[in-house]
This record gives sequence, structure tokens and C-alpha cells, in this order.
Amino acid sequence: MDESIDDLESKKDEFQKKANELKEKRNQLHLKSKKLADERDELNSAIRGMRNKIYDHKKTRDELNERVKHAKEQRNKLNKAYSEIKKKIEELERERSTAAGANLNDLRKQLRTLETEQMTQPMSAQKEKKVIEIISGLHATIREQEEILNKDPKLKKAVEEEKIVKQKAEKQHDMVEKLATRAQEEHEDMIGLIRQLDNLIKKVNGIQEMIVETKIQADVVHREFIDYVDKIHDFEREVSTARDKRFKKRKTVEATIAQKEADEIFEKFRRGEKLSTEDLMALQKAGLI
Repeated sequence: MDESIDDLESKKDEFQKKANELKEKRNQLHLKSKKLADERDELNSAIRGMRNKIYDHKKTRDELNERVKHAKEQRNKLNKAYSEIKKKIEELERERSTAAGANLNDLRKQLRTLETEQMTQPMSAQKEKKVIEIISGLHATIREQEEILNKDPKLKKAVEEEKIVKQKAEKQHDMVEKLATRAQEEHEDMIGLIRQLDNLIKKVNGIQEMIVETKIQADVVHREFIDYVDKIHDFEREVSTARDKRFKKRKTVEATIAQKEADEIFEKFRRGEKLSTEDLMALQKAGLI
């Protein structure tokens, strides 16, 4: 029986060692899962911050695009006004030139044609000299006509108005370009953040998968740990039962021996033999006196 109890104790110790290993493995998996969850939570916090930034860039971009739209509308109005004033100036110049016997627009067209011809077409020296003389004469005629026209109050006022509207149109165009550039920058910043966001989301999803896998492993290890703990308890109950049986058996053997000794002493007493103190204690223990 003693050997059987030793075997049970040995097996219990082996199972206890394995249970301790499983417990440590389970705890390490739980720790890994917690660290992964902390990393995931930090990334989720970064994702929320990034989404806020993306929203801010989108909002700013949309506001700038709206301003670009209104600025373009204003620029188009100014361009239209500039075209109308320019057309008006051309009509006034035509009227004044016709009255003066010369069409300034025709002279300018003729000048441009000759200048282009001089620069692009091969010609003899004599012909080129003649063309240069004509060009020089046209310049002089045009200057003369412009001086006459510039003295016309109505035309002068229209020219001044043309300059003002042109400056406004150019300024408005610059504003459109600047606003459009800023809107594009906001858009590009937003797109860049969206790409970063996609990468973070993929990373979070990967970590979440690892968390799930780690928890599954931890659950498997925990169930195996519980199985070993249950078996250890079974061994403990078997050891306890074996010890109880051994104790009862020993007590039974001791009682039988004591009873046999008491019976022998009692026979001595019946024969009138003198009993020692130890003999009397043995009879008392056996319940015979």
C-alpha cells in the first residue's frame, strides 16, 4: 500500500509540474493578448485623430473650392466687362479713324503682317529695305493716330476704364489661382492622410486577428490546465482514500494484537498470577477491567 501511495504522489507531482507549465503558458498568452490590445487601442486613438484631421482638410478644401467658384464667377464678369470695354474702344477708334481718314485697326493689322513677314520670310536686301521703310511709316502713322485719339475725352475715359477693369480681372485671376492652389494642397494633404489611415486600419485588423488567435490559444491551454488540475484532485482523493485505508488497517491490526495480549493477561489474572502495572493498563485499555 505504501508503494501505491508513493506512486500516486509521484504521478500527482508530475501532473502538478505540467499544470504549472500550462498555467505559465496561459498567463504569457494573456499578457501577449493584453499588450496587443494596448497597441491596438493606441492605433485606434491615432486613427480617430487622423480621421479628425482628414475631416478638417476636407472641410477647408470644400470651403476653398466654394471660394474658387465664386472668385471664378467674379473673374468671368470682369473678363466680360473687359471684352465689352475693349470692343467699345475698338468701335470708338474705328469711328474716329474713319472720320480722320485712317482705320487704326487696319493699320495695326498691316503692321503685324509686315513685321511677321520680315522675320519669317527670306527676301532680298532691296525688298527688306522697302519693307522696313513701310513698317517705319506705319509706326509713325499709328503714333500720330493714337495721339489724335488720346485727345478724345470719350475714348480717353474708355481707355482708363479698360485699364482699371483689366487690373481687377488680373487681380481676380491671381486670387482664383491662389485659392485653387490652396484647395489642391488641402486635397493632397487629405489624400496623404487617407493613405496613412488605410495602412493603420490594416495594421489594426492584423493585430485584432493576432489577439483573437492568442485568446483561442490561451483558452485551449486553460482547458488543458483545468484538466490537469482535475486529475491532480483525483490523485489527491485517491491518496487520501489509500491513507485512510492504511490507517484503519493499522488500527485494526493494533487492536487485534492488543486484544490478544489482554486475553493472555486476563487468563493469568484468572489463574491467580500476579499482574504488573503494565498488565493492568493493557487490561484497562482492552476494556476488560
